[in-house]
Amino acid sequence: MNQARNIVLTLLVLLVVVPMAMAGGGKPRVTEQDRRKAEYIFLEAQNHKSHDRLDAYYDLLQTAHDIDSTNTAVSFYLGYCLLTMENMTKQRAERGLQLMKQHFEAAPGDFYETTFYSDACMMLGHPEEALRAIKTLSDRNPNKLELQARLAHAQAQTGDYRGAIATFDSIETLHGKSMQLTSRKVSAYMALNDTASAIAQMRALLATAPENAMYNITMSALLTQLGRQDSALVYLDRAQQAEPDNGYTYLAKAQYYNMVGDSAAYEQQVRQALVNENLEVEDKMQVLIDFMRDRIAANDSTGRVDTLMNVVLELHPHEAQIHDLYSEYLIARKDYRHAAEQLGYVLDVRPTDAQMWRKLMIVNIMDENIPAAIAAGDKALEYNPDSLDLYRYIAPAYFQIKQYDKSLQTYEKALMLTDSADVETRSDLIGGMGDVYFELGDTIRSFQAYEQALQLNPLNSGIMNNYAYFLALSNRDLDKAERMAAMAVKDMPQNATYLDTYAWVFFVKKDYQMALVYIKSAIENDDSPSGDLLDHYGDILFMNGDHEAAIEQWQKALKLMPDNELLQRKVKHRTIFFK
Repeated sequence: MNQARNIVLTLLVLLVVVPMAMAGGGKPRVTEQDRRKAEYIFLEAQNHKSHDRLDAYYDLLQTAHDIDSTNTAVSFYLGYCLLTMENMTKQRAERGLQLMKQHFEAAPGDFYETTFYSDACMMLGHPEEALRAIKTLSDRNPNKLELQARLAHAQAQTGDYRGAIATFDSIETLHGKSMQLTSRKVSAYMALNDTASAIAQMRALLATAPENAMYNITMSALLTQLGRQDSALVYLDRAQQAEPDNGYTYLAKAQYYNMVGDSAAYEQQVRQALVNENLEVEDKMQVLIDFMRDRIAANDSTGRVDTLMNVVLELHPHEAQIHDLYSEYLIARKDYRHAAEQLGYVLDVRPTDAQMWRKLMIVNIMDENIPAAIAAGDKALEYNPDSLDLYRYIAPAYFQIKQYDKSLQTYEKALMLTDSADVETRSDLIGGMGDVYFELGDTIRSFQAYEQALQLNPLNSGIMNNYAYFLALSNRDLDKAERMAAMAVKDMPQNATYLDTYAWVFFVKKDYQMALVYIKSAIENDDSPSGDLLDHYGDILFMNGDHEAAIEQWQKALKLMPDNELLQRKVKHRTIFFK
């Protein structure tokens, strides 16, 4: 009986223990052959990675992991790979992090892997785990500066500013004071609202080199942040006295005067910074950007920016980025002619820059200098014969100056360069050809082009708008015109051109009240209404019985289109004349 009882007890123990092991209480059993196979595949994966075959790299890592999930090195790199994918999701990121964690737990002393794991934890919002990982590694390598710096950063990120300061102190003991280290300590003290200790840290750094301009500038910035402007200026003066040729001292002073609102002193320091040969061009660019922004905001028309730009360009005549920046300022001022001139200097330095040529074309179009825009486009094509973007600007430019044959030829070249799968671009180009055909009087080919464009992209609101407008002008299929105009307005309800088209369709359909609603909306949404828009407004007002208001709008339109004979007759005879 005792023997039978022992057998029963043994069976009961096995029934309890074996399922627990199978349920994950221990590691999966992997044969030695599987381990070797997984390691071989892992090495092959690394080989693919070294040749930038990343898809194969990931697939091989996944295969190795499927064969031997106990190999934490494989798990780590599979996890890291998941984190670096372009289509990373939150779920995939967390899985990647969990795979990396397996290796950290198994081999916390691996320098690079633990460092990467800590960084990943910080990036994905797990600062406490990032701190645990980097502290584990730092404790094993107490004299490694990189790890101590990472540890202090992780401590600060978790709100342990005292711990971060202690770590910074340890670094300072081993490696001495530095600007970077002191700045981080100051930041930690400021986070604790311990301003006295923050100032003391800067004083201690200054004591090591009282004439160091950057130390004085940094002390000034700290005091400025604390609202001690007078004391801050003292340190800026010291910086300039110590290093009068250091352009950054003038830059720092300019920022100070700008903050306290002393515009005259600010401009003087800006000038000093810009003429300083020791200040990098990139820093001068930032000075100019800030100064231009301030002058534009103040609606300054005194020419002070132009004066400063000329000073800088005398020093750096071949710096394309400065000429480009100046062009941006001139565009903001709507001085398109001089902006085009500056872009010309840019292209002298960078003649193959297709983007800059396109910008020059746009500026010339904004200046209503279409021949110059086309000339720029033709020149650009000499350097960039396959630039689809350039053709897309040149074709409408030819259309604008009524060179319809050249416009069609350019559209056709653009279509040849356009991928057959790029239906949106092809739709735009074919629609543009539809505009040209209509102006040539070929309404059949025009409307066929619009139909083809909408088959490619049924949601092309620009094509729907043009198609609807030309149908209205032709007094054809007005119900279809109304549907398309409505869809275009629904897509862009504040587009004045679309609203004008919608209004004009209603006008042709003799629904004058609806036409008035939409033409008023078009006027409200257009900062500078065109002559055509004002002409339409006048016609619609007239048909709604408001004759005096109609004449007023026709007169405005006539100022913009003085050669329009029909408008001249409307104003003279105070009535509508239909062609």
